[in-house]
Amino acid sequence: MTKPTRPRLLLGLLAAGALAPAIFAAPAAAQEGDFVAYGATFEQFEYRGSPDSNVLAWDGDFFVGTDEWKLVWQSEGEYAIEPDEFETLENQLLVRRLLTDFFDLKAGVRYDSPAGEDRLYGVLGLQGLAEQFIEVDADLFISETGDVSARLDLDYEILITNRIVLTPSVEIDVAFSDDEDIGVGSGLVSTEFGLRLSYDLVDRSIAPYIGVFYERDYFETADLTRDEGDDVDGIFGVVGARIMF
Repeated sequence: MTKPTRPRLLLGLLAAGALAPAIFAAPAAAQEGDFVAYGATFEQFEYRGSPDSNVLAWDGDFFVGTDEWKLVWQSEGEYAIEPDEFETLENQLLVRRLLTDFFDLKAGVRYDSPAGEDRLYGVLGLQGLAEQFIEVDADLFISETGDVSARLDLDYEILITNRIVLTPSVEIDVAFSDDEDIGVGSGLVSTEFGLRLSYDLVDRSIAPYIGVFYERDYFETADLTRDEGDDVDGIFGVVGARIMF
């Protein structure tokens, strides 16, 4: 069976957009005068250093909307100082709809434009606060080539004092089919583990931090990584800041 081409995926996304009002319909009409807010949050804006690599990395979003509806541009990437190129670059444009008191349903598109092959994806996911105050971000992706993948992000803030916060985090990526053009094999693709100790310098708007970061590829993806002559894992010291405005 041939995989869908980009035009077919785009038509599917347009159709999904046409159905979005029904999918995300509020149980009752939003009241007039809903407060519209806007802002930006960079959970990570950091330098990652190791004996073999020096990387600038970020993970942030810009939003506008109400408590019930938000339009969000989410960006994350890694830029290698040597050899002066993007290792990863991902942007998502999402609509988020309040689902429960603690979770949002989200849908939109994702576009990856790293040094290699570009990819366009449709996105469907959940984001919010689970029990024990664990921050959860779970996404399902379908690419323009018909490949399906998923990602789970978990973060947990441990208050040591009112200003000093220890934040362990984990990201897990899984693919349900091969996409060798972008170096992804089916199964468990990669994991990332972080541990960051921050200090709330200006309320919670600016919080510099230090920490460690570990990433690893697995199974078929690790084989493809080795074929490219790259390491399948790496550990980094981290210096950065969490920024909200």
